[in-house]
Amino acid sequence: MSEEIPVTQRILDAAEIVLRRHGAEKANVVDIARVLGMSHGNIYRHFPSKQALIQAVALRWLHNVSLPLEAVVQDTASPAGERLRRWFNTLRNIKRRKVLDDPELFRVHHLIVEQTQEIVAGHVATLLRQLEAIIADGVRTGEFAATTRPAAAARAFLLGTAPFHHPALLLHNPPYAEEDAAAVFALLLAGLRAGDDGKGGGAP
Repeated sequence: MSEEIPVTQRILDAAEIVLRRHGAEKANVVDIARVLGMSHGNIYRHFPSKQALIQAVALRWLHNVSLPLEAVVQDTASPAGERLRRWFNTLRNIKRRKVLDDPELFRVHHLIVEQTQEIVAGHVATLLRQLEAIIADGVRTGEFAATTRPAAAARAFLLGTAPFHHPALLLHNPPYAEEDAAAVFALLLAGLRAGDDGKGGGAP
């Protein structure tokens, strides 16, 4: 017998249905309760406001993005360059699937996330931490140049690959070809292996 789905998860699932239909502005707790067949008062027992519920939807969405990436970070038995490639491909494939499979919900998620900047900042910090961990491993094992500064390199990598995974860019541009992604990744990886020659400046 399968385990019963927790009430909070059912509420978030129903919220996504309503958000897809009506958007964040027109969606309301009464409609979400109607999907679940419960009173809206029951929803307020779990989420104190509509805004709190919408933020929870955004947090779950971003968590579902970062969780598979964390598995790549933790695979320390694999070379750093290979983990970096898998991290990049996993991130862009997750985002691309969301855009192609359910563009309306992706657009709603993007708008919600854009309205909650503290959530965005937390998500970006998670991505940077993951990248920094992989790059630091590469420096430690000698795969990447000893002069590489992991924190600065992580930020440069995230910014350099943004066209392939940033929601705003994915919404308004056609998916890039595989060879484009491979070329950008190869260039960034070569930079990590070459290191900083001390003349290019960059973030401290």
